[in-house]
Amino acid sequence: MFDPVKLCERFLRYVKIDTRSDASVMDCPSTKGQWEFGAVLKEDLMRAGCVDVIQDENGYVTGTLQASTDRKVPVLGLIAHMDTSPDFSGRNVNPRIISNYSGDSILLDPAGRHVLSPEEFPELLNYTGQDLIVTDGHTLLGADDKAGVVEIMEAVTWLAGHPEVPHGKVRICFTPDEEIGRGADRFDVRGFGADFAFTIDGGPIGELEFENFNAAGVQVRIQGRNVHPGTAKNKMINALQLAMEFHSRLPEGECPENTEGYEGFYHLTKIDGTVDGAQLDYIIRDHDRSLFERKKQVMQQAAAEMNQKYKPARIDLSIRDQYFNMREKIEPVRHIIDLAARAIREAGLEPVVIPIRGGTDGAKLSYMGLPTPNLFTGGHNYHGRFEFVPVQSMVKASEVITHLVRLTAEL
Repeated sequence: MFDPVKLCERFLRYVKIDTRSDASVMDCPSTKGQWEFGAVLKEDLMRAGCVDVIQDENGYVTGTLQASTDRKVPVLGLIAHMDTSPDFSGRNVNPRIISNYSGDSILLDPAGRHVLSPEEFPELLNYTGQDLIVTDGHTLLGADDKAGVVEIMEAVTWLAGHPEVPHGKVRICFTPDEEIGRGADRFDVRGFGADFAFTIDGGPIGELEFENFNAAGVQVRIQGRNVHPGTAKNKMINALQLAMEFHSRLPEGECPENTEGYEGFYHLTKIDGTVDGAQLDYIIRDHDRSLFERKKQVMQQAAAEMNQKYKPARIDLSIRDQYFNMREKIEPVRHIIDLAARAIREAGLEPVVIPIRGGTDGAKLSYMGLPTPNLFTGGHNYHGRFEFVPVQSMVKASEVITHLVRLTAEL
C-alpha cells in the first residue's frame, strides 16, 4: 500500500530542515526555518493533488483533499506541527537507517560516546528485525512531529491517486510553534471547516489519545540584596539561597523523573541568577483539574510564606495557564474515538488508549470548538539524541490515516 523507501526519502528530506521554534520570538512562526518548511509542504500538497493550498500570513499551511463521494459526510481534519523542540539541537540533522535491527546496542556517533541500547531503552527490542531511523548522536531526529507530517502526506498522496476509495472532503493543516505552546493560537477553526480532526503527533505504534495534561507555566522572580560578603551580616539577602528555599517548599518527589501515567508533577525547567536576583521557571502538569489547581495553590502559598518571612516582599510569582485536558470536549463526541480505534484495528493493530503526558495542538483546538484527539506517529524518545522511529511504524500510521478517512465516509 505504501512504499517504505519513498516514505523514508520524504522523512529524511524533511528532517534536514531546521525548524526549531523559539519562545523568545513573538512572531508567528517564531523561526525562519518554519517558513521554509511550510513552503516545501505547500508545494508537496499541491503535487499530491490537493486544492485550495495556502501558506497564510502566520505560516499555517492548509489544503483540501477533495471528496470522492457525492454522499454528505463529515469533513475530517488531519493536523501535524512543523516545528521541532527548541530544547535540543536541530541543526545539521544527519540521520541514518539501521536496517533489520539486530537487537544490539547502536553506536550513534563514530566516537562511541552516545549509545542507544536496549538496556537503557528496552522498547528497542520490540522492533527487532525492523528498520530504525536514528540520529548521529549530536542532534534530535525531528520525528516529533515530522513523522506525523510525512504520514499525512503519504496518506493524502495515496488517496488522491485512488479515487475509487470513497471518502469525504479532508482538510489538512500543518501548524507552527506547537513545541512552545502556540500551535493553535492563530488557527482559524471556522475557516478550516472540519467537523472533527486528529493530530498525528503521538508516540509508539497503536497509540490513541484523548486525554492530556492540564498545563501551566510558572515564573518565579526573586529580588535579593548584594553587598560585599565581608560585611554582609544582617545586610545581604542572597537571591540564590532564596531560590533553593522556594524549590524546597514544593512536594518532594513530584517531578517528571518520579511520575508516570496519570500522576502530575512540578518541573523546574530553568534556574538563573546572582546574589542580587534570580529566576526560576517551572511547568506544572496534572490530568485531574482539581489536582492541577491545587498545584498552583501550593506554589502561590510557598511564595506568600516567603514574602511573609522576608520583608519587604522578595518573591514575585506569575502563573499562565497553557492548555487543559481535552477529555471534557471529546466525551460528547466519543464516537470519533471509536472510529479511530476501528481504523487502527483495520490496519492490523490493537489500539493502545493512554493519557498523553504532555499536550498537543488538539488540546487547545478541542476547546476552540474543533474536537481533536491524537494518533500515534511511531516515534520514541522525542526531543533528544536518543530519538528513533521505526519505518514500519510510520507505514502503519499512514495506513491508519487512510482507513480513518474511508471510515469517516461511512458515518
